[in-house]
Amino acid sequence: MKHVLSGTLNLVVSCHYGFEELLAEELSALGFEQINLHNRSVTCTGTLEMVYRANYCCRLALRVLIKIASFEAPDSNTLYEEVYDLPWEQLIDADAKIAINSICNQSQFDNTMFVSMRAKDAIADFFRHRTGIRPSVDNDNPDLRVQVHIFKEQATVLLDSSGDSLHMRGYRTAVNKAPISEVLAAGLIIKSGWTPDQAFYDPMCGSGTFLIEAAMMSTNTPAGFYRKGFGFERWKGFDRALFEHVVAEACSKRKLLTKCVIEGSDSARKSLSISRDNIKFAGLSGLIKTSLADFETAPAPEEPGTIIINPPYGGRFDKDDVEVLYQRIGDTLKKNYKGHTAWIITANREAVKHIGLHATKKFIVFNGQLECRFLRYDIYEGSKKAKHQQGSI
Repeated sequence: MKHVLSGTLNLVVSCHYGFEELLAEELSALGFEQINLHNRSVTCTGTLEMVYRANYCCRLALRVLIKIASFEAPDSNTLYEEVYDLPWEQLIDADAKIAINSICNQSQFDNTMFVSMRAKDAIADFFRHRTGIRPSVDNDNPDLRVQVHIFKEQATVLLDSSGDSLHMRGYRTAVNKAPISEVLAAGLIIKSGWTPDQAFYDPMCGSGTFLIEAAMMSTNTPAGFYRKGFGFERWKGFDRALFEHVVAEACSKRKLLTKCVIEGSDSARKSLSISRDNIKFAGLSGLIKTSLADFETAPAPEEPGTIIINPPYGGRFDKDDVEVLYQRIGDTLKKNYKGHTAWIITANREAVKHIGLHATKKFIVFNGQLECRFLRYDIYEGSKKAKHQQGSI
């Protein structure tokens, strides 16, 4: 029997909303083919080696899923039988731990937990009938994660090769409240158009995620460099030599030194301490400069560059306090950051009106469940009107 993971594989790579096109470009650069964009995901084809590479190298991917079956499932018995007939012995041993998640859309199955249970029973019975032993369910630390997607009557069974979500890079030893996802931070940096030949600033650096992601990009450090493991490493027949080849190839492109200017600051000592601990753990203290400073009163960096700010959206702050904060951000940008390009991510659409600057680009993104705007502000040396007038002389 042909191994389920041999040859060309059909893949679904998930991502944050609004980053599908950028993820497609990333996958194309890694050699994937037949790339198509979907809502919060990209489908493509590639080999098992490329699955390893996507997990280790992709900055924008959340999970890399491998399709192993697709079939009509008009009822739960058919679902059970089709899942039962798959070659599970190629992937895990009978005493392994499994986790199953399901998604149903426009389907007669209105209970995803029931779908997961039927799929779990099929896998358990597959081994019990052959060995007398059945896998156990462990949603926190499984050897194999399986996803069942049902659209109308079409069911698809996928293997989650990533294990824990790929946003868990592994370099954060501590975080502030509601830290931004590592994958989202990387995506926002890429969407901003920043490149390592430009200076990068984060004046409200919190846990240091933006700073570390920018430094990783500037040094060609793979996204999975600090991670402790991936789901596929726990599969039966895991090709360790092949994975080590992928890791060595990716790490051979790392640069230990870079002239890139990356600076961050925060007005809270605790936040700055967390940021510095994370930066130190990542081995990037020599590349990232941090300081205890208030955005309004701190001197602006000498070299114009890209600024990304993730200010408070509201929450524990009073409405008036948040609006004043956003007004001060706008005033500070206009006064001290002429020649820079500033980006702000916020879920507070009312407060952002108080910035007092015209956003030249706007993107809808999601920070967790919060719908946010990612806004670009070009801070001109003089007024925009004067700039145009000078250019027309």
